[in-house]
Amino acid sequence: MLVHLHVKNLALIEETEVEFGPGLNILTGETGAGKSILLGSIQLILGGKTSRSMIRENASYALVELLFQVENTKARESLAALDIYPEDGQVLMSRKIMDGRSINKINGETSTVSQMKAAAACLLDIHGQHEHQSLLYGDRQLAILDVYGKERILPAREKVRRAYRDYRECLNQLNALDMDEEQRNREKAFLEFEINEIQEAALISGEDEKLEDKYRKLSNARKIMESVRNVHSLTGYDRGAADMTGTALKEFSRISDYDKELAPLMETLTEIDSLLSDFSRDLSSYIDSLTFDEETFFETEKRLDLINGLKAKYGQTIEEILSYQEEQQEKLEKLQKFEENFQELKEKFASSEEVLEKASHELSVIRKEYSKQLDEKIIEGLKELNFADVDFSIRFDRRKNYTDNGYDTVEYEISTNPGESRKPLGQIVSGGELSRIMLAIKAILADKDQIDTLIFDEIDTGISGRTAQKVSEKMAVIGQHRQVLCITHLPQIAAMADTHFEIEKHVEGTETITQIHPLEGEESVRELARLLGGAEITPAVLGNAREMKELAQHQKNTRLK
Repeated sequence: MLVHLHVKNLALIEETEVEFGPGLNILTGETGAGKSILLGSIQLILGGKTSRSMIRENASYALVELLFQVENTKARESLAALDIYPEDGQVLMSRKIMDGRSINKINGETSTVSQMKAAAACLLDIHGQHEHQSLLYGDRQLAILDVYGKERILPAREKVRRAYRDYRECLNQLNALDMDEEQRNREKAFLEFEINEIQEAALISGEDEKLEDKYRKLSNARKIMESVRNVHSLTGYDRGAADMTGTALKEFSRISDYDKELAPLMETLTEIDSLLSDFSRDLSSYIDSLTFDEETFFETEKRLDLINGLKAKYGQTIEEILSYQEEQQEKLEKLQKFEENFQELKEKFASSEEVLEKASHELSVIRKEYSKQLDEKIIEGLKELNFADVDFSIRFDRRKNYTDNGYDTVEYEISTNPGESRKPLGQIVSGGELSRIMLAIKAILADKDQIDTLIFDEIDTGISGRTAQKVSEKMAVIGQHRQVLCITHLPQIAAMADTHFEIEKHVEGTETITQIHPLEGEESVRELARLLGGAEITPAVLGNAREMKELAQHQKNTRLK
């Protein structure tokens, strides 16, 4: 249970410490005194959002600490699953809020907000002022049923979620393949065109480079021919360099015998003559072979245009074009096997749907079993809360589509008057009745989960008189088995307190401060008198308050035991 609360620098609270006791802890106070701030501090431990505005003015941080005494075996097991172990049977949870960030700790070790929230959920449950409105929504109603029967429902629901994941995967694949025949034929024709265009080109790796060299030569053939003929004329035997070298060699031969020093020069000139002779012969052969064939030039140009056109469509190189062809070929083969693949996938989808249907049906059957138990418990709880002739039932319907939570939808139906048929909650009940229904459900789930601490924020909304008395008795009964913290405006509920706290707001200098302190004996009676009589507390009102307190104590000691 929650044994200690420490709050510092949070909104109007400068610093306060509260020691909560077992049983029914009642918190009362004037409207605006800060009861919601106190509850909000506890909700921060449950993962509530933080902001700079929460921090008391002129303070650098706000701090909330909750100390729990953990004796419940189930709570210990739940905490152990989160790797949290009580020290001397206690768990200390704290949250320090600073500008733009917060520091969260469990037993002195830093934790995340989600870890803090998960740990706190094992130890306490808060029912806020407007939470009962959620009862009007089908998803919330189904969630309550699932929590009630979680021992069997949660494993069955996990089985449904796995089946639904497989089902959705098959459905997505099927939708991706599910194109009409005309679209498939268009896709096939396009792929075949691209593949055939590349195949007909009969590309050879490196072919483009050779063709570019050949095209360059053919396109410059006339210029080449003119130049080589001029060169041949200048270096040949028709008044060219070869002819002149031959004449020079004859002149040298007539005088070479007269001087030995001329011999090397004679040899050099002889080599020059030989080289020019070879060059002239090779150049003549080249000239003879050099022809400009218009058809060859045209074919070369046409082939290059074809290759460059394919490059513009399918890749920058022949290798890339051929790789693209392979990719398109694979797509075409898949498309050609479409009917086979589509049929295979349809069979797989049908199988996954059968598995999901079976899992959803099993989940629905289990839910219906637990719904009958929950019906009986809620009726029993509502009768204790002054619903004298109540009839309650959970109606099941089936969704059109599957979800990861099965195909069930539920509607809580109720009749609060004899002879009236059951109708959905939203069509019948008032706000006060919704509050009592939620109180009954919270009590049932608390027993089921064995949560030690329940917190109710103004559960008395919209009720008074005999109904308020019944609610107070129910709170007292819950308090015999659980620790209950209840913020209330009703004297009937406050009179049942095992421990009574007053939350008050007062001004110190220029500051407004909220404080909380326990009420003993006559202090508690006086607070009851304030709840009964308002601003003016007369001796008669005090007498009524005292009598109410005594009757409540007598009732707890006798009828509620």
